[in-house]
Amino acid sequence: MNKFKKVLLAASLSISFMIAPSVADAASYTVQKGDSFWTISNKYGVSLSGLLKTNNRTGSLLYAGETLSIPSSITNAEKELMARLVHAEAKGEPYAGKVAVATVILNRVDSSLFPNSVNGVIYERSAGGYYAFSPVQNGAINYTANAEAKRAVNEALAFRGQGAGSIYFYNPKTATSTWITSRKMTVTIGNHRFAK
Repeated sequence: MNKFKKVLLAASLSISFMIAPSVADAASYTVQKGDSFWTISNKYGVSLSGLLKTNNRTGSLLYAGETLSIPSSITNAEKELMARLVHAEAKGEPYAGKVAVATVILNRVDSSLFPNSVNGVIYERSAGGYYAFSPVQNGAINYTANAEAKRAVNEALAFRGQGAGSIYFYNPKTATSTWITSRKMTVTIGNHRFAK
């Protein structure tokens, strides 16, 4: 192998090690008495299944003092953006409705029908130029989210990948689109109907 190829191989291996995430790169957490995988996943805003998978676990047994690796999740800026949307969309709705709105955002990120990022989903525009979410259109997304909206986002992240797969929600009293009512309804929470 000539000298140029050796240098190129060494450089590409170095770059791949810097880019490829590993369990060692993940944050770590020392288990405290009374912790569960659920409380830890909710605290860090990561999916329960992701936490179990990252730590090669199939059961729920934990020991105080053991160290767990916390998988990477969405960024704090994305969590804040989601919380602001949840706050604006589900103000006055029950807590479960706030979690469901956050879940719709995550389900859209995971769906091939929508952009594959939180920012992309929240700021998506229709062919007519309108935003998918009215608080983006009217500016309400720019207001600070309350603690309950932030907690709802973390809970939705912990449950990510579970649930009924809702990718839409609407208020039947105010919805003007007949198309949305043709979607299969999954659940009604407060004033919102969720659908897929």
